Amino acid sequence: KEGRVIAVSDFTNRQELQVEIDGDAEKAINFPQLTGKCQISDQVVLNTTAVSLNLGTGGAHFVMAILGKRHDFKSSGHIMKLRYTPSQGRVLSVEEPDSPYHQTMKTSKDIQGLPVIVGSLHSMLAPVSIGFNQLAPDKKLVYIMSDGAALPISLSRIVENLQKEQLLAETITFGHAFGGDIEAVNVFSALLAAKHVLNADAAVILMGPGVVGTSTPWGTTALEQGVYLNAVHALLGVPIGLLRISFADTRPRHLGISHHSLTSLTKIVTTSCHLPLPIDLAQNDKINSQLQLLDTHHIHWVDTHGYDSLLETTKLDIGSMGRGVKEDPYFFLSALSAGLLIAQIVNSVATHQV
Repeated sequence: KEGRVIAVSDFTNRQELQVEIDGDAEKAINFPQLTGKCQISDQVVLNTTAVSLNLGTGGAHFVMAILGKRHDFKSSGHIMKLRYTPSQGRVLSVEEPDSPYHQTMKTSKDIQGLPVIVGSLHSMLAPVSIGFNQLAPDKKLVYIMSDGAALPISLSRIVENLQKEQLLAETITFGHAFGGDIEAVNVFSALLAAKHVLNADAAVILMGPGVVGTSTPWGTTALEQGVYLNAVHALLGVPIGLLRISFADTRPRHLGISHHSLTSLTKIVTTSCHLPLPIDLAQNDKINSQLQLLDTHHIHWVDTHGYDSLLETTKLDIGSMGRGVKEDPYFFLSALSAGLLIAQIVNSVATHQV
């Protein structure tokens, strides 16, 4: 549809708009990297698919073009993202010959024991970051964003706020995800860049906002978790699997440890991973029954007592699937325990040998 911009709120690499469409004011999002900046009274072409489908994440109109304005995706680089689509554009990827890091990427072979958390939902990022910074405030945590969900990292308010609060260092976007501090072609070069270009002490791989699900065991982008844990292992890193845990989700397949996590860790992962869980679940019958399926992995019961209040007192807007910390505490405590564990590893004072 076409509409007229009537209000503009600017954020880092993202604009939130009110657009008049057929006499109604509706919400829209614009990514200046793709289209240029919108101003009041601009006429815009909008993709309205998400709203028409009543989607949650992504449930807004998106600006496809500003009528009468020309914009280039980026002015440097030779690697195309969103390839072979009308929105394709070039980026300066960390590996390519024009990159100042080309030689580093060409000669780097592994990530030298870098501990890497891999999870399945973007909403895990904040509690991981909070836990890590509580125990390792002088160390660097790098976020590596996959293309399993939202492609522009600027859609994430939590990334912007974590960086403002200095709870998260640089970001890397790989695949067709874009807009990170560094662009990479795939997960392997993203991991190498985290270690050898950004000098990360630890990293976390998660998709952006949104996740694809079909109510089938294999039809979800969450299964990328298993693939990326294998990548960490292949590059001689320390793979840490972040379990998706909930006792508030009414869907049986997500009760306790989600079937997304179980499928990734039993059917896809080919190595033993470290799995942190909050110690309060150590006597939970449902969890212990499910953990029998994960007996090839190393379980770490992490004491979150004294740290769990950080989730409730933070200024960050923490939530997942419409639920907050009070509604679904173990989802967030699981991610917090991963942040605490990886900080302990970085500080070489883990309570369990890694």
